[in-house]
Amino acid sequence: MFLYNLLSKQELKKKLEAEDFKRITLSFYRYVIIENPNELRDALYHQWNELGVLGRIYLAKEGVNAQLSVPEHNFEAFRKQLYAYDYFNEVPFKIAVEDNGKSFYKLIVKVKNKIVADGLKDDTFDVTDVGKHLSAKEFNEAIKDPNAILVDMRNHYESEVGHFDGAICPDADTFKQELPIVLDLIKDQKDKKLVLYCTGGIRCEKASAYFKHQGFKDVNQLYGGIIDYARQVKAEGLENKFIGKNFVFDERMGERISDEIISVCHQCGNKSDRHVNCANDDCHLLFIQCEACAEKMDGCCSPECQKIVHLPIEDQRKMRKGKLKPDAHAVYKSRLRPNLREMISKGNTSNEND
Repeated sequence: MFLYNLLSKQELKKKLEAEDFKRITLSFYRYVIIENPNELRDALYHQWNELGVLGRIYLAKEGVNAQLSVPEHNFEAFRKQLYAYDYFNEVPFKIAVEDNGKSFYKLIVKVKNKIVADGLKDDTFDVTDVGKHLSAKEFNEAIKDPNAILVDMRNHYESEVGHFDGAICPDADTFKQELPIVLDLIKDQKDKKLVLYCTGGIRCEKASAYFKHQGFKDVNQLYGGIIDYARQVKAEGLENKFIGKNFVFDERMGERISDEIISVCHQCGNKSDRHVNCANDDCHLLFIQCEACAEKMDGCCSPECQKIVHLPIEDQRKMRKGKLKPDAHAVYKSRLRPNLREMISKGNTSNEND
């Protein structure tokens, strides 16, 4: 059999829509030495394809980082197969908070140099010397400490729609960019309690070891990330300290953790936390767009892109041929942020329906 997908995006989405069973969306990671990730990759693809698993899985010699959805009726078989590998035995799952079963439409298993791009030279420090793992209850207690520094280890577009109150939310587009930014912001506070959090915990595993290497003595991390925090809060009746939506890297774009909407549409300034990609395939910029602007702009980030999406497909392909896609963060800053800042300065950031 082919160990990769052969169908088009449209065919895959149509197939997903036709399913008459439920799916469970989950994520897991583990830093563990994998001797032959290429061989493991083929074995996992074959097994998971047979079970109808969809998702995005990265393997490297340093471990695994997986986000996927599993047919509910095959979940126990999936768990049994996965745990049969010594690499993954009893690896904890983070189950999605909100799940419509449409988080992924194809199966991708890739071998990479690292399971998270961090730009670090791992041989220069002990990557296993991580911070203290905190449960949701312990995390809530830790952030009450006036001597604590709370840091969001996610990208700017993630923290924009949801974060813990009082957290430092760096203006970074990637985890690789964020590490030196955070270090520069807190380098003179190494005597304080450092509390880190991210989506599912994987970025904090590496970040906590990095900050301990930099001299921070009391380093802590939310174990299981925001996803498992939300589960624990619900199961144990704890106070929810997270405000807004948790951005996720799949078709859903987010899971609602609280009812508050803390961000605004990048085009009109009304309240919205609806992330979309620009409908112009040559742009595909990720930004926040309310439903009213989506209708007005045909799902595009600018009038330029709106004009392009109305051209015949062949003309669009001709325009794209030989062109490089713009850097998304640069476009976002030059095209949308100035407009957003101007709206904020004028006070036009509240939904008129509120």
